[in-house]
Amino acid sequence: MIILIAIATFVATLVGGLFALRFRDKLHLILGFSAGAVIAVAFFDLIPEALDLGWKFYTAGTTMAMVAVGFFLYLILDRLIFLHAHTHEEGHEHDLSSTESHGIRRGMLGAGSLSLHSFLDGVAIGLAFQVSPAVGAIVTAAVLTHDFSDGINTVNLILKNKGNKTRAFHWLLTDAFAPVLGAASTLLFTLPENVLSAILALFAGFFLYIGATDLIPESHHAHPKFLTTFMTLLGAGALYVAIHFAGV
Repeated sequence: MIILIAIATFVATLVGGLFALRFRDKLHLILGFSAGAVIAVAFFDLIPEALDLGWKFYTAGTTMAMVAVGFFLYLILDRLIFLHAHTHEEGHEHDLSSTESHGIRRGMLGAGSLSLHSFLDGVAIGLAFQVSPAVGAIVTAAVLTHDFSDGINTVNLILKNKGNKTRAFHWLLTDAFAPVLGAASTLLFTLPENVLSAILALFAGFFLYIGATDLIPESHHAHPKFLTTFMTLLGAGALYVAIHFAGV
């Protein structure tokens, strides 16, 4: 049963990513939607879930501090990649390949974070079914609601960072398979709630950084701000509604 549900998350993620590949000429609008969706997942899904799971172990302030650690940890990783590329470029002026390499690494970092999050989605599904079928069904509904968006976001992060369609599709498959592997892994172990809470808080920080410093600026760059802003708000609103009804 758990594996069948995990396969459904694979399909949802894959369809979302294929949608982004099909309409890549409208990338700035899809990026705007993705920015809102990524930030909404952090605010409306990951942070509340981290607080709910961790209240017996951490204060709310401690959980939010973990979110901040995630944000700044991702910033450090991102800046290290940037500094490495910048140092390389100083000795190779107008070297387009080094710029592309920098972009590709940033895309891989973002797509890798989304894939790890998808793996944890699968873990959450498996652990929820260990509690009860009812809890498992609620968690599954919540995961499925944003897996479509996860596929879009993964493809967008690769395409906007100098990646091609083939690389984007490979990362899409990675992201799509991740929840299946995560769910299957729970047949072998159980994850303490305090550990899962801390991981969710860290990923909330990752997603806030990706959305606020990467996706939003890129979606607005050289494009009409009204429409891209509308798409960002639409993405956040769509995820909020989906997560809200999934938890009812």
